[in-house]
Amino acid sequence: MKKVLSIAVLSGLLFAINASANFTGPSVTGQTSTVQQAMNARVGSYITLTGHIVAHQRENYFTFRDDSGTLRVEIENSVWGGREVSPQTRVRLMGEVDTGRAGRYLWVKSLDVVN
Repeated sequence: MKKVLSIAVLSGLLFAINASANFTGPSVTGQTSTVQQAMNARVGSYITLTGHIVAHQRENYFTFRDDSGTLRVEIENSVWGGREVSPQTRVRLMGEVDTGRAGRYLWVKSLDVVN
């Protein structure tokens, strides 16, 4: 009985994973913004920034720059996805505006290279 139940649960999980992977509708990407707008955005709001990561500060923190200014961003290793990004590489970051001891920053949830 336990074996049948385990198979049923695993089958349900596989179906659920496959269903979300095939979704073709809209996704939440956050409002497209500039660094200037991000500095005034409500903490907890999701935004999308396009520009360049220009410096590594420490650990998972980097300096992001667009035409309106610079902003500290937190990018965890899993978000990089093995991609190499230089200061000349244009990127699109989607993340959550947050604040900490060092001030406002963007907690990056996804990173895409833009050509």
